[in-house]
Amino acid sequence: MTAVDDARALLAAPAVGVWSAPGRANLIGEHTDYNEGFVFPFAIAQRTAAAVAVRSDDVIRVRSTFAPDAVEVPLAELDARIAAEGLDWAGYPLGVAWALLREAPDATPRGVDIALASEVPVGAGLSSSAAIEGAVASALNDVWNAGLDKIALARVGRIAENDAVGAPTGIMDQMASMLGVADAATFLDCRTLETRPVTLGFTPAGLAILVVDTLVEHAHSTGGYRERREACERGAAAFGVPSLRDLTVDDLARAEEILDDVTFRRVRHVVTENQRVLDTVAALEADGPRAIGDLLVASHASMRDDFEISVPELDLAVETTLAAGALGARMTGGGFGGAAIALIPTDLVPTATDAVRAAFAASRFRTPNVFTVAPSEGARRDA
Repeated sequence: MTAVDDARALLAAPAVGVWSAPGRANLIGEHTDYNEGFVFPFAIAQRTAAAVAVRSDDVIRVRSTFAPDAVEVPLAELDARIAAEGLDWAGYPLGVAWALLREAPDATPRGVDIALASEVPVGAGLSSSAAIEGAVASALNDVWNAGLDKIALARVGRIAENDAVGAPTGIMDQMASMLGVADAATFLDCRTLETRPVTLGFTPAGLAILVVDTLVEHAHSTGGYRERREACERGAAAFGVPSLRDLTVDDLARAEEILDDVTFRRVRHVVTENQRVLDTVAALEADGPRAIGDLLVASHASMRDDFEISVPELDLAVETTLAAGALGARMTGGGFGGAAIALIPTDLVPTATDAVRAAFAASRFRTPNVFTVAPSEGARRDA
């Protein structure tokens, strides 16, 4: 059964529709989004589905395949429940409902049952949260006649994650999930929210993206992510600019003079990562996907050494896939766990998979979940 089937099966009443949204893998551009910089993610085939039934009262009820209990909240009490926190996983779908009503005052809310089922690995840096947000936002947008476009729905997802869940993330994940295009990544300017799809061409080039989910779980609402964001804000303030987007590599010499070592290295990662995103897009368009491997490797080194968000399992995944023939590899996602990706010839995927598992076993790490992902379509109505 698919996630769509699983979600529909959870409902006690007939569904009026089923909507789904994908997780995402970020090809390059990490921790640049909340610095108003550039990112380059793509939607993956693994999706989260939201099946919806309409109720006769004004209650929103959410349940999922990944939690035993349903959560019910009267629509009139959404503000209070969000403010009280403590909703756990239900904070994502209920936060979307709350944010959508804020962003679409002309919507016509009604009681609904929402059932969620997901194929997106949780805690792997593939944005299972944005998949939930995209599926629920797409569903409620239709059922409540909110009339929001996909960019506005991405904004709803970010508001839910920032203000309802308390994770200080940017908008990259939600934009990638909403706007995904098959065989393309989304080049996103996080300041203007201008986007364009850029063809990746992995399959014609005989390449695949291999994901190594280390099974080291991370939580963005905990301190490490927030500390990195605060360091970026300190760096921007020292230069008197709104965000690190306004700095270039030419400013790094001055940054090293005026910033403490930790803040400087955080700034250097963001500034050089922005340039790597631009260089990756240019290399793809000029020379194709085999030209971007070194940029991926440089990105990982910057996250490991300057931003200090890698962990030994991620480093081992990168080193092992490169030794097995990958053209490039890097950790992806917010860091402190999660997954690494490797751009690798398709015929080397089995060998690389075996090598990673053997290396993890030799290091006495947990056996990783290793699989391929393909650039896929964004949020949609399935039924």
